[in-house]
Amino acid sequence: MSQASLQSERGANNAPVQARKVVHHIGADDRSSTRVRIVDATLSCLSRQGLGKTTVDEIAREAGFSRATLYRTFPGGKDAIVEAVVETEVARLFSSLAVVMGEATYLEDVVVSGMVEAARRLGEHSALAYLLAHEPGVILPYLTFADLDRILIVAGDFAAPFFGRWLSPDEASRAAEWAVRIVLAYLADPAPGTDLANPRDTRALVRSFVLPGILALRVTSSPITSPPPITSTSSVPSPNSTKGAVP
Repeated sequence: MSQASLQSERGANNAPVQARKVVHHIGADDRSSTRVRIVDATLSCLSRQGLGKTTVDEIAREAGFSRATLYRTFPGGKDAIVEAVVETEVARLFSSLAVVMGEATYLEDVVVSGMVEAARRLGEHSALAYLLAHEPGVILPYLTFADLDRILIVAGDFAAPFFGRWLSPDEASRAAEWAVRIVLAYLADPAPGTDLANPRDTRALVRSFVLPGILALRVTSSPITSPPPITSTSSVPSPNSTKGAVP
């Protein structure tokens, strides 16, 4: 060890430093690690057999914990665990969206990247796919009426900072709401020849149907620089949910 390194390990009185402060990141402590393992174990169970057949005992076995550990972590039992699963998966989705939307250069890119990432992650979510196929009653109530309104409000609040370079906060929230509605509509009833997880398909859809509606919202915003052209000239069918749906 060099003299400089040795000195850096000593205090002002030349005495060795006894201890250093250790920074624990989220998920590093026992409690949060246990919570994440339980959430992921629950997702595995839901992917195989759905919500109705998934029990606390099965979640405990999947996570490698005792039943007592699950109840210490989630005193509310299965309902509390499911609620934690939803919160965790939403946080994971928003985290991935923040990365791709934060890298966008144009308004169009923000919309496209957000829709593609959301469609990809939701489309590849095995637990969600199982529930939609075998227990739709578990999911569908969250996509209608007041619960859907809450989803749209949360999505709008999340997206506003990313759209804020070109749109006012109110405009950004409304634009995000429309984009979320389109993603949900396509996932529930895919349009032939259009895959929202495919950036080319989504860019054509956004340029033809979404962006004109978003631009119509603008009152006073920053100038919008035109994005590069789409490399594909194929047309994209308009979903029923977008017919006349200018926000």
